[in-house]
Amino acid sequence: MIITGVGLLVTLLDYYLLYGIKGTIKGVRIMKPRFSLGDENQVSISLANTYPFPVRVKIMEQLPVQFQVRDFSRKTNMEKAGRVSIHYKIRPTTRGNYEFGSLLCYVQTQIGLVQKRIEAAPEINIKVFPSFLQLKQHQLLASTENNFAGIRKVRRLGHSMEFEKIKSYVIGDDVRTINWKATARSGDLMVNMYTDAREQQVYAIIDKGRTMRMPFEGMTLLDYSINASLSLLNTVLLKNDRAGLISFSNKIGNLIPAERKTGQLHVLMEALYRQQTDFMESDYEMLLATVLKRINQRSFLLLFTNFETMTALERHLPFLKRMAARHLLCVVFFQNSLLQTIQEQQPDNTEGIYIKTIAGHFDYEKKQIVAELRRHGIVSILTTPQKLSVDVINKYLELKARQMT
Repeated sequence: MIITGVGLLVTLLDYYLLYGIKGTIKGVRIMKPRFSLGDENQVSISLANTYPFPVRVKIMEQLPVQFQVRDFSRKTNMEKAGRVSIHYKIRPTTRGNYEFGSLLCYVQTQIGLVQKRIEAAPEINIKVFPSFLQLKQHQLLASTENNFAGIRKVRRLGHSMEFEKIKSYVIGDDVRTINWKATARSGDLMVNMYTDAREQQVYAIIDKGRTMRMPFEGMTLLDYSINASLSLLNTVLLKNDRAGLISFSNKIGNLIPAERKTGQLHVLMEALYRQQTDFMESDYEMLLATVLKRINQRSFLLLFTNFETMTALERHLPFLKRMAARHLLCVVFFQNSLLQTIQEQQPDNTEGIYIKTIAGHFDYEKKQIVAELRRHGIVSILTTPQKLSVDVINKYLELKARQMT
């Protein structure tokens, strides 16, 4: 009876400390107002103890349903009137609205017989946008003088057609630009100055059909294409060209005319945020009709799609050829990195040899597709999802430097 009575008194004391004395745990989540798709986004939790004594706290974070995590918890000790911060990172793999539930804290005194549940921070909604973190990284690539993240310097092969002015020759000027008529008139050596061609139209065309649902490291090929498109179009605007967007599957989704006006990047980002793929077969004939009707000026078109076999390419090749006749077309499609891994392995049984042979066949078909596109004067980029943004920006800068756009 004495032990029971003592236990009851201690329990009552513990209950009084948690519920009878004024105090609580106050918390706040510190995060950016929006998350970046496919990137590590940091979330910080800051907690403050207003109890006049130390407490032990178990923190239960209710992550968005998209992460399928139901047991995210952390434990910490908090001193009297103390503060603690907890940090973690999450990588969203789909665009859309992410809802964090209430931040729950289960508090105990040092006695540890009673536990109090406290809602330390309210629910909060965060939108996941196409990767603006990659966009910021690739802003450094707007100048071809930089060599960053694999971007190679491209030697200019000629001058832009845009004449700027005539000036006096100084050491270091290209002697091929000497203006002999102006030199004869002035008596001093004069040279022509040229500026980069500006106001060229560049369109990212995104295939939203069933082939773009293929997953890779938690994200679909469509999401990788959207991230790369955002980085590319930002670079286009920084290079004083005009950026536009077309999305399509069995019908045209978005068609944003190429512009360089203030706010164009925001318009493009909002449109990319809303893109969703489906199981429909993409209609390239409809895409061709739209391009011929709506894009009158010769433009650089980057088509993000995926061809797995020559048969798939041959169905759409007539429409690609007609687009390439009017515009500079670059077809962007994907290598299957799993097939490359299989080919590098040395099989030790008949099944392994068979699988390696099939992988080699599919890899060979991808190379055939590149050769077939080149044969018809269509530029192509065959790349992995990880290298997509860099390779696409590379190609744009290369073609711009060669005055091909």
